Amino acid sequence: MGNRYYSLDVFRGATVALMILVNNPGSWSHIFGPLMHAPWHGVTPTDLVFPFFLFAVGNAMAFVMPRFEAAGAAEFWKKVIKRTLLIFGIGVLLHWSPFVKWDGENLVGKSWENVRILGVLQRIALCYFFASVIVFYGKTKGAYFVGMVILLLYWFACYALGADGDPYSLQGWFGNPIDIDILGVNHIYKGEGVPFDPEGFMSTPAAIVQVIFGFLVGQYIQLKGKNTDMLSGLLVAGLVLTFTGYCWDLVFPINKKIWTSSYTIYTTGLAILTIGVMIYAIEFKGAKGAWSRFFDVFGKNPLFIFVLSGFLPRVLGMFRWVNETDADGTKHYTSFLPWFYNNLCKPIAADPRVGSLVYALLMIAFYWLIVYILDKKKIYIKV
Repeated sequence: MGNRYYSLDVFRGATVALMILVNNPGSWSHIFGPLMHAPWHGVTPTDLVFPFFLFAVGNAMAFVMPRFEAAGAAEFWKKVIKRTLLIFGIGVLLHWSPFVKWDGENLVGKSWENVRILGVLQRIALCYFFASVIVFYGKTKGAYFVGMVILLLYWFACYALGADGDPYSLQGWFGNPIDIDILGVNHIYKGEGVPFDPEGFMSTPAAIVQVIFGFLVGQYIQLKGKNTDMLSGLLVAGLVLTFTGYCWDLVFPINKKIWTSSYTIYTTGLAILTIGVMIYAIEFKGAKGAWSRFFDVFGKNPLFIFVLSGFLPRVLGMFRWVNETDADGTKHYTSFLPWFYNNLCKPIAADPRVGSLVYALLMIAFYWLIVYILDKKKIYIKV
């Protein structure tokens, strides 16, 4: 294993698995509370998934940054720009996919005019790019300083530029009009009932710091080595950051959708505590087996399987058949995945949330089988 920590791979894989779980319910209308995002302020377990993944991106950066530094600035810029553009481009194409849609009985091209430009992969790309640049040129102390300045400046911007009396609300947050001006209302997410993008440009700065913190923790783990001092330091740091984020919430609410600075601090603390527990269990106590291998394979092809979990349902939705026909001749269509949920998962229990969860778990099992086969064949799709 060398200086590599298996527990970090398991952490990343578990995060990817949970991302797939919360993004693939049988029905968006029937979801258990912990698998839903907080309506606005606050945190649910689901709200931990994305920041944990960005934190894991930073962890991985700690292992590759020495190679970037040894290769020089030209090689660094070449690789970072290439990876950023690939991830961002894949995210845009995923939103545009499968590039056609049904218009009544006809299959027509899906217009670019209403394609959402930003999203999860696009935020990962932007955070990876800026965090890489900050770490490469700022080194450890500089990256920490820049990260803290970003969090404080973002707090100031939200308070000073937001609506008087309610600067942290959906209507009062300063960043939304700017995102709309930059992207255009047609390219903005509208899941909140109004044009508002939770992965917009203006809420990205604090998310960048999430990656920086992940790098700092990954570097700390490497430098300290596998010993109780390292583990104690992790647990103390995790507790301090979690408590700090909780206190900051009193004046700057913890909020994923505008990715507040308190949210970054709070979720970073929880991520450190989680990694600390995993390191103790796996690296110190050897508590690994089928459960860790289950998550490990997700971590070996993380971006590929996340993209596939978003792309495959869209493609399968193009293959449809008539489910029923009204007396007036109106046809109602279905496709494989809705049919699978309605006929095999939904009837499992009277509570429709149970069937929706069973469907999501079966999707996890299906995508796990794919990454398991890829791992057995030593196929790792890198971006």
